[in-house]
Amino acid sequence: MTHIHEHATVNTTYPDTRLPVPAASSSAVSWGAIFAGAAAAASLSLILLMLGAGLGLTSISPWESRGLDAGTVGIAAIAWLTFTQIVASGMGGYLAGRLRTKWVDVHTDEVYFRDTAHGFLTWAVAALVSAALLTSTVGAIIGGGAKVVGTVAGGAATATAAGAAGMANASSGAPGNPMDYFVNSMFRGNAAPAPAAPTDPAAAPAPAAPATPGQDLTPAQLSEVTGIFANSISTGALPAEDRQYVAQLIAQKTGISQQEAEQRVQATYDKAQAKLKETKEKAQQAADAARKATSYLMLWTFISLLAGAFVASLCATYGGRQRDL
Repeated sequence: MTHIHEHATVNTTYPDTRLPVPAASSSAVSWGAIFAGAAAAASLSLILLMLGAGLGLTSISPWESRGLDAGTVGIAAIAWLTFTQIVASGMGGYLAGRLRTKWVDVHTDEVYFRDTAHGFLTWAVAALVSAALLTSTVGAIIGGGAKVVGTVAGGAATATAAGAAGMANASSGAPGNPMDYFVNSMFRGNAAPAPAAPTDPAAAPAPAAPATPGQDLTPAQLSEVTGIFANSISTGALPAEDRQYVAQLIAQKTGISQQEAEQRVQATYDKAQAKLKETKEKAQQAADAARKATSYLMLWTFISLLAGAFVASLCATYGGRQRDL
């Protein structure tokens, strides 16, 4: 029986022209594509934020009845922040999907998951880079919110302490303190009434009896009176002996009776208390408005960042699909 042996021949004349099969990637994460997309997202976000800040400054004005109001500017800022996150995150995610390595012999669902993860990681890296570059700004916002909460929690005690500190400065002779107005107003002399027009031209008007004021108060006495008012306003009550003592000084200075002087002291004390209460209410209203503004800013920043993460993941899947075509 004849056996026929077949030998395979190798073609050494022409080289193999077949395309090489791509090797399977050793890692499911393409960090190069992620960092490239994150850099693009952070840069685009910075550019858009600068543009928004420039447009915002042109729309406001320190002059009354000019420019947009605070509510409109706030809504526009939130809308621009959301737009910036969507555009920048979408661009970063798309670049990460297009620049990643091609996964060979990987199921379609797995490819979709990896592209989504690449988009999310791109957004996360871009957010961390932006937070590192804007640490001072974020810290100022958070610190401001904490101070606002502390101010609101302090409430009346903080305002009362501030008012008492102001009174102490006034007692030391600090110029321009609002308490000086109340203290000095108590030592004003009564204005002489204007004489009535005479009916008889020959009759001369009777001169008014001039007041007999005493010596001017010394700086030490004014400082003592201011200290009395500072202590009484901080404690919330004006003792009778302090009222009588201040009234004696007023009577000696202006020439009015002791009873009228005591009434003047009590009226001035009531005005000072009302002024302090008004200032405290305004401070509390301002603190509450700042608290609400900070809360709204944090909430809308969270929503815009969440939208950016979603858009980055979605655009990464689209970019990855274009990469595999």
